[in-house]
Amino acid sequence: MLDRYLPADKNKKILNIMEFKEHKAIYLQIAESLCERILSDKLNAEDRIPSVREMGATLGVNPNTVARTYDHLQQNEIIYNKRGIGYFVAPGARQEIIKTLKNRFLKEELPVFFKRMDMLSISLNEIENYYKQESK
Repeated sequence: MLDRYLPADKNKKILNIMEFKEHKAIYLQIAESLCERILSDKLNAEDRIPSVREMGATLGVNPNTVARTYDHLQQNEIIYNKRGIGYFVAPGARQEIIKTLKNRFLKEELPVFFKRMDMLSISLNEIENYYKQESK
C-alpha cells in the first residue's frame, strides 16, 4: 500500500509494522524509524512519504501523533511539505540526520562509554583491538 509513494523502480516499503516501546514517545519512535530508512537508503531525497492519515492508519496510531512526528521532522529539516501534494524527504536529510546523531553520540553516549571503560579498566588499545576483530 505504501509503495505507491516511491519511484516505481524501487520496490521498498516506508515502514514495517512497528512495535512501540513504552519508554519513549511514539512520535519520536516513528521519526527515528523514518530517519533509519533514510540512512539505509530505503528512502531518498525527494521520495514522497505517506500522508498523516495514511501513516496513522498503517501504524495504528492517532493521526495527531503522526502530525507531531512530521512537525518534528520538518523542524529538523528532514522532510518538507508541498502544500496540497504531500510530504517529501528533504534534500540533505541524510547529512542532517548524521550530523544530529553524531552530535548526540559524542555528547551523550560517548561520555558514558568512557566512564564505563574507566570503571572496568579497559584501555583504548583493548577497544581498538576489539574493534578491528569485529569489523572484519
